[in-house]
This record gives sequence, structure tokens and C-alpha cells, in this order.
Amino acid sequence: MSRVPPATLFTPPFRVDEPERQTLPFVYNTGHSGAVYPASFVAASRLDAVALRRSEDAFVDRLYAPVVGLGAPLMQAAFPRAYLDVNREPYELDPRMFDGRLPPFVNARSMRVAGGLGTVPRVVADGQEIYRGRLPVDEALARIEELYKPYHRTLKELVARTARTFGHAVLIDCHSMPSTSLSRDEGPAVDVVLGDRFGTSCAPDLIDCAEAAFRGHGLRVVRNKPYAGGFITEHYGEPAQGRHALQIEVNRALYMDERKLLPRPGFEDLSRILTAVAETLGHAALDLGPRRIAAE
Repeated sequence: MSRVPPATLFTPPFRVDEPERQTLPFVYNTGHSGAVYPASFVAASRLDAVALRRSEDAFVDRLYAPVVGLGAPLMQAAFPRAYLDVNREPYELDPRMFDGRLPPFVNARSMRVAGGLGTVPRVVADGQEIYRGRLPVDEALARIEELYKPYHRTLKELVARTARTFGHAVLIDCHSMPSTSLSRDEGPAVDVVLGDRFGTSCAPDLIDCAEAAFRGHGLRVVRNKPYAGGFITEHYGEPAQGRHALQIEVNRALYMDERKLLPRPGFEDLSRILTAVAETLGHAALDLGPRRIAAE
């Protein structure tokens, strides 16, 4: 693995697309859509470039791009999830991956670490090991200092700015899920999974509105199963403080060829639905107002 500083491998590591004027109390985030794979990372991996992309929420940033025109900022990672996962605690690290001693404050015992999906993942989403050998501890810590922490500082400021402007803020964490992650034995295929950490990360009216909006477009929706929301939803969702977080997972089969990793004809249709849902949610949040939304 190259010892080139991680931040220099991505130009820039992430970006925020801002509306001309923010008119909605929303921030949209696509932390798993990054698709820049540095040559040094690919060389250190036992997987080819296509296999590395199995963890990627491919094209989700493009699906949600129209929300900027509605008046909400959209934050997007350039670095891939297989390289660094911003939807984890800052130091969820697996000691088996590294040469050298990890700092004592590292969380090495979480279920996500056990599954190989820590802040610096050991495996891609389908369970294949990423690296040929161990990484230096300093490499992991550098990714966290140079990429993870600046990402979250920026996201935190976007949410704080939105709350200052509108009196409350709603963070929508945007993801996609493999069609194979949903058991067909449990009934018809699910199109959308909404995650609010089992009712703790956002006002009930907001997730109710989101579910009704998606169902109104003919999509099949469930809540919190199998995805209730990760670190971002849990960490940024503080309904009592007027700050809400909702995770939206869309079935990749709706918009892409999962084997070839290419958009399919349904892409534009799904993007229009997501934009319409964003518009509906925006109106609902404005109607709720800061006092009522904070009280939920």
C-alpha cells in the first residue's frame, strides 16, 4: 500500500452541491456512492476493480442530484466505501487487519467489525476479503484523520447551518441495497427500506410521510428491516433537538444492472420518484414548523 497521504488520492475527497438558495430544511448525503479507486488501493487488493465495487452504492449521487434544484444541499463522497466507510464510528477497526498496535480507544468489538465492515473495511459487501496482506496501522489512522473527520465536520456544519436557518434540520442518508439482500421467502420483493433507528432518529410524521409518498408511486416499502440506519442516522438524529435523520435504501434492481454495474432504463424513472418524494417531504417539514417537529 502506498504511503501517499490519503487525501491526495482524491481531488477532492468529497463535495457539496449547493442550491442557489437553500429553501428546504434538508441535507441529503450519499456517503457510499464514491467511485474513485486509486491505483495504489487496487494494487493492494486481492480483488479486481469490479469486485471492489460490490460495496458501492453505485449512482446514488446521480439519482438524488435533482434535490439540489429543489433547494437542498447534496453531499457526496468521492472515496469508495471499500476504502473508508463514513457510516461507521470513527474508529471501528479490526486488529487482525493491521501491522502494529491500534490505539486503546478503538472499538474492535462491534458487530460491524466482526462482520468485516468497520471504518476501514476488511471485506466487500458480499464477504470477499479486500487486501492481500495486513495494512500499517498508520494507514488506517491517516484515512480517518484526512478523510473521515473532514467529511463529518462538513456534514455536521451543513446540518447545523440548516438548523440555524430554519429552526430545525432533516438529514436524509441515501443508500442502495443489493436485490439479493432481501429474502423473497418473506413475501414480495421490497423496493424501499426506510430506517429511523426504530423510531428514535426522526419525527414519526416524517417517516410516515416518506412511506406514504413512496407507496403513492407504487413502490413496496418496509421500515427498519433489514436496515434501520447506521452511524449517521443514529448520530445525527436528535429529534428532541429539532434535528432529524432518516435513511432511505432503494433496491438496486430498480435502476441498475447489478452484475454489469451499469444504469438500466428504470434509472430516470426512479430519480423522478425520489425527487417527487423529496419535494413532498420538503413541504411536510415546512408545514410542521420547528416547534412541532422538535416536540415529536
